Amino acid sequence: MRKAIPLLNIVFTTIFLSMIALIIFPFDRKGKGTNRLGRIWAKIHLKACGIRVAMEGAENMTEPPYIIMCNHQSVLDIFALLSSLPLSFKWIAKKELFVVPFLGWALKAGKNISIDRQNPRKALKAMQEAASRINEGMNIVIFPEGTWSPDGTLLPFKKGGFSLALRTKAPIIPVGIWGTGQLQPEGCSVPKGRGLIQIKIGRPVCWAEEEKPAKNKLMLEVRSHIEKLIDADGQNRAVSS
Repeated sequence: MRKAIPLLNIVFTTIFLSMIALIIFPFDRKGKGTNRLGRIWAKIHLKACGIRVAMEGAENMTEPPYIIMCNHQSVLDIFALLSSLPLSFKWIAKKELFVVPFLGWALKAGKNISIDRQNPRKALKAMQEAASRINEGMNIVIFPEGTWSPDGTLLPFKKGGFSLALRTKAPIIPVGIWGTGQLQPEGCSVPKGRGLIQIKIGRPVCWAEEEKPAKNKLMLEVRSHIEKLIDADGQNRAVSS
């Protein structure tokens, strides 16, 4: 019964708030209203699951727009970031999420960006759309690993986000998140129990070089920053309560 309550809650709130997002969609040209609904959705779900989020480093986000890059351990990463990041943003998310009933509709209504990594032409178009959003002043969130890490160790990074950074000159904000993988590992439809998620926001990483090697250098630098943000001591502090 304890696990049924969060599951029923996420199903109900996803349907209810998605319907509101669809209603306001014609009047929400920049998707700000839908962003607020997403924040409410995330906070309600975490509250129902008994999960707290502790964040530090918000003072590093002072001059947006940014490309925010975070490690990825669980579906809970999405809820934690939505509920806590102190600015509006759009997701670059895999296309499969956009066909999920209600959730996918809300993602579209919120003007988030669908990427098809199996189709280079469509992936390039998605990055062009992301560049346009950044140039309009919107922040973008990317999980550079592209998928969940099963044990918290950083997986190889995809290069698309770094090409985007070089193209737009937008600073990259490295973000480390931990505790989510323990609370809701892959295969779990709801969190296993109450607990704490910790988020640490690093300083902006900027890169002005235009030559081709700059992309790899930028990727290595951002990876190094995220590795420091999710060091072993930090992960050990993320214990369930």
